[in-house]
Amino acid sequence: MTSLALEIAPRERSVSRAAYGLAVVVLGSLVVAGLAQVQIRLGFTPVPITGQTLGVLLVGAALGPGLGAASLLLYVGEGAIGLPFFAGGTHFAHGLVFPTCVGAASAGYLWGFVAAAAVVGWLSRRGWDRRLSTAIGAMLIGEVIIYVAGIPWLDAACGLPSQKGFEFGLYPFVIGDTIKLFIAAGLLPGAWQLLRRFRPTD
Repeated sequence: MTSLALEIAPRERSVSRAAYGLAVVVLGSLVVAGLAQVQIRLGFTPVPITGQTLGVLLVGAALGPGLGAASLLLYVGEGAIGLPFFAGGTHFAHGLVFPTCVGAASAGYLWGFVAAAAVVGWLSRRGWDRRLSTAIGAMLIGEVIIYVAGIPWLDAACGLPSQKGFEFGLYPFVIGDTIKLFIAAGLLPGAWQLLRRFRPTD
């Protein structure tokens, strides 16, 4: 099986595979950056609710493991060099050095984005993104990976006890991330159905 992005790749020889791969990697990073600007900031936690995770899940599933992870690495790099691509138009002014708790709090989630994109992409390459039931499973696994990376980093960066890490970095986002999970899980099978309709198998 293949990923959605590779399935819709131009078939003309004039477009090289490498050029197409680079284009979708850049586009994926911009999709995540755009969705990151959709945010709800809560007063009791330094980590806002954003559209980032929706972008991560969609980009990982659509691009596959290699291109998806590369796209999220590019996204992290773009913010690290000062582009306003992180939540609310922020970036890491000091590169990957985080001088404050607030600046460091989201770093674990960012690295979790890379891992989640790779795993969701790997599952999608095996057909998990083509049916709603398995797409939900893939997106749920991706969400779990993000939190497994993000919460311990939040605890360490801000000196929080483990239970506070869950209170600040997980519980406030469960409803929003569940909604984003179902949106992503619904869009991918729908995209495959449209592709089969307009590009029938020979």
